Amino acid sequence: MIFGERLKQEREKKGWSQLALSEKIHVSRQSVSKWETGKNYPSIEIIIHLSDLFGVTIDEMLRSDKELKDKVIKDSKKLAYPKWKVFFESIFTIGVLMIVGKIIIMLLNHFGVTDISLEGLPKGTSFLPLILMLVGGIGADQLKNKYID
Repeated sequence: MIFGERLKQEREKKGWSQLALSEKIHVSRQSVSKWETGKNYPSIEIIIHLSDLFGVTIDEMLRSDKELKDKVIKDSKKLAYPKWKVFFESIFTIGVLMIVGKIIIMLLNHFGVTDISLEGLPKGTSFLPLILMLVGGIGADQLKNKYID
């Protein structure tokens, strides 16, 4: 039995509506609905609370659904280098913003709104946004699945 089916079965055994359950665990009724339909999964804290409410073990709640079990395991892991990942993502974002800025300036110049020259920039800066995006993207991608054991 998958988690959503189990949750609905346990809720109905207690005679509770989705709204009543949501109020007991301090979430929206829509969250309960999404869990029951398998569109989303609760956090481990909510699963613990649900197991207490229904009088079933956490093991019974988790092992019923492989996808939920995998999500809980992944959520419990900590990134090995979170600051470096943010650094690389920031570099990527700066590159994107530089390209967008150049495009906006080019469009404004094209339509005669402004006459901003990009000619006075230091040599090699025309590829700088692409280089930043490449370095940032590769760096962030390399770190996204590195977790502390």
